[in-house]
This record gives sequence, structure tokens and C-alpha cells, in this order.
Amino acid sequence: MKPETPQAISKRQRAYFRTGATLEIPFRIEQLSKLRNAIASREAAILEAVKQDLGRPAEEAYTSEVGIVLHEIDLARKHLAAWARPRKVRTPLVLFPAKSWVQSEPYGSVLIIAPWNYPFQLAIAPLAAALAAGNCAVVKPSEAAAHTSRLVAEMIRDTFDQSYVAAVEGGAAATQALLAERFDYLFFTGGTQIGKIVMAAAARHLTPVTLELGGKNPCIVDRDADLGIAARRIAWGKFMNAGQTCIAPDFVLAHKAIKEELLQRLAAAIGKFYGADPQASPDFGRIVNERHFDRLAALLRDGQAVAGGQSARPQRYIAPTLLDDVSWDSAVMQEEIFGPILPVLEFEDLDAAIQTLQARPKPLALYCFSRNRARQDEILRRLPSGGACINDTFGQFLNLRLPFGGVGESGMGAYHGKAGFDTFSHSKGVVRRSTWADPRTKYPPYKMPLAVLRRIISFLL
Repeated sequence: MKPETPQAISKRQRAYFRTGATLEIPFRIEQLSKLRNAIASREAAILEAVKQDLGRPAEEAYTSEVGIVLHEIDLARKHLAAWARPRKVRTPLVLFPAKSWVQSEPYGSVLIIAPWNYPFQLAIAPLAAALAAGNCAVVKPSEAAAHTSRLVAEMIRDTFDQSYVAAVEGGAAATQALLAERFDYLFFTGGTQIGKIVMAAAARHLTPVTLELGGKNPCIVDRDADLGIAARRIAWGKFMNAGQTCIAPDFVLAHKAIKEELLQRLAAAIGKFYGADPQASPDFGRIVNERHFDRLAALLRDGQAVAGGQSARPQRYIAPTLLDDVSWDSAVMQEEIFGPILPVLEFEDLDAAIQTLQARPKPLALYCFSRNRARQDEILRRLPSGGACINDTFGQFLNLRLPFGGVGESGMGAYHGKAGFDTFSHSKGVVRRSTWADPRTKYPPYKMPLAVLRRIISFLL
């Protein structure tokens, strides 16, 4: 059967949403359960698709693509009734007698545009939040992860009617066709430049938007850090999925006194994780395509590779690499790396280091390794970021009870858990007044002296 056009899908979803079928909480929970069952029954296929696209081991793919999504769905099913319950607020005396509350209502039909680096998770986790909030949805998986895109589309088509949830595959032309339609909400995960295009498209219809972007996430390692733990946790966060993670540490800023030892420990951690030849390791992934490989290979020319540095274009392999002798002006420090290359710079004065980072765009993630609570707090207070984690990497993402999102050039809006439900819901303020009292003093002709009115309004509000 030939897939429907974006125009036809949009029209059908608007008509279906107007029936009110998606508004009932039992319906939403049932659909989340259907989604969960569809994922669980395709676990092996999902892991194989991700391996085909990114060379990722099954253990890593399960944790970051399947397990976390199932947990997201379970969290929504368990708490959905409470999340959706109207929230009472205090009513001022000027409205007496009355009651006031905030109720969450779905936007309508939402468009979710997913990236290629975590091609299953970043398509389905937002979808779960959108369905929990009572919306219809169109999912656009990334064509760069072709195997996972096909699986996502087939899973959605087998599980849901297109008038409720639809998937649209294709490249830039398909995305542009979708963006030309009038959706009620746009959710985009990807690079900053494409994010600007998405936001411009949303502006044409004044459509609200969430942008989950990226940036150069700093990782500060202070002189008192536990270097063994820091090296393992940084290497794990950086080289998972061959560095193709929006919240991976983009560069390390290490105190001058411990930089050399940290480099040695990072190199040792890489060896323990992936062996003497990471290219032969079943636990190290590959770059998604040749275009990204060529971009990353050019960045290997910066600084000095104290570990790694090897590459093989036919296999889209770039070794986990540590770069020393890198300056702030180096090419590798001008853009988000999004690959297995980790520059290590040094600082001597924390205040000066913070000022240097303050002059750069706000990152999606901020990492700090230190045992000094005062210095931890100073870094958190003075360096804005989408999220932050102290003495680990990825912690702010793995806790689904925390909102996850960017700020400034790293994005806007947040999701995960209740934050995802709130993102895909409009908070509608409601007042219900009684009709038994209706003082005439508020109606024209106005006769109350202004001085008296000021005092009364101050009291009543």
C-alpha cells in the first residue's frame, strides 16, 4: 500500500483528534501499553537494526535504545492519572465565590523529527510522551540510520492507525514537506543548524516547538578529583556510540597539576574498555556514514594524539582518540565534535577557566569532577547549561525524573517523565464562578473614588 502524503496524514489526524478519543486517560494508557508490547516483541530486531546502522554492541544498544524507552513508558503508565489531574490554585477574593485550577490538555497533532545517533530511542521516547499527553503524532525517523528508520516506520504502521500515529520516511524533501504542514507542536532532536530551519518553519504557523540540540559540552577535572574514577567515567561517556552522543563530554578542561596523569589514566581506561586494537573490539561502534567520517578525520590533524588517532574509511572507523597540545583556537574546538575524539586542555585558575567557558555558547551538558563541594557549587552557579552532572557523565539523562533539555544554542524545552507530559500539554487556567453574588460596583457607571478603589483592589487581589 502506498504511504499517505503528509497533507493527507495531517488532515486525518486533525479530524481524529477532534473526535475527543485521545482525551480519556484509559485510552492513553492502553496506547502506551500497545507501544510497549510492540517494542518488547521486536527487541532483537531493534538491536540488529542499530548494529547495522552504527556498529553498536547489543548490550550498549539495549541500555540506550530499548531499556530506557521501556522505562519511560512504564513511568508514564504508572503516573499518568496523577500527571493529568487538574491542579487547584488559590482564588483571589475579587472572584469570590469561585474555584480555580490548571488543567492539562493536548495540543493536537504533533510532529517528532528524530536524529540518527540514537535512532530508536530519540524517535520513540518523545512519541511516548506525546501519546501520554493525549496527542496524535507523526514520527519522522532519520534516513541516515536507514535500518532503524525502516523498523520504526514498520512498527508504527503495524501498531497504530495513521489517523492516530503515523511514520513518514525519507530524506530532506520529506522533512521539508512535513514542515510545510500545520502541526500543533514540533519536537526536533538534531544539530543546531537544522534546528534553526525547524524553528523558522514553526514560526510561519506560530507553532510551539521543542529543540533538543547539542554543543561543546565541557568536562572540568579539578586537581582534587579521584582521577581513576574520573578517567573511567569520562572515557565511558565519551566513547559510547563512538562519541556520537549529544551529551558526551566534548572536551576536558583539566587542572594543570593533574593533566598528565589524567591523560595516562584516560589512555589506560580506553585500553581496558576496547583492548589494544579497538577496531577489533566488538564493543566499539562505527561512524554513521562517510560524510561524518571525513569531517572527523580532518579534526584528527589538530594537536597531538597521545592515544588513538588511527582511522579506516572503508569501515567508517575512527579510533578512540585523546588529543593533547590543543588550543582554544584549534579547529577541533570550533564545532561540536560528535565523534570519538577528546581534546584535553588545561587550566590553572578556576575563575579564569569559568570566564573562558562563559564566553562560549551554553552547552547541553556540563560535567565536573571534584571532591570540593564549594568548587562544584561555583561551577554550577556560574556556568549555565541544559543539565549537569557532578563526578559522573550521563547521570542527568539517565534519571527520567529530571527534565532533560538544552538552553540557548543547545536547545529549548525539556522532556523525560513528567517534563515530557508537560511539554506536549498546554496548561489551561480555568475559573468557575458562582452566579449568586454579582456586586454592581465593578460595572459602569463607575462611582467609587479612585483612592478607595486602589485600597479595595489591593485587598481583593
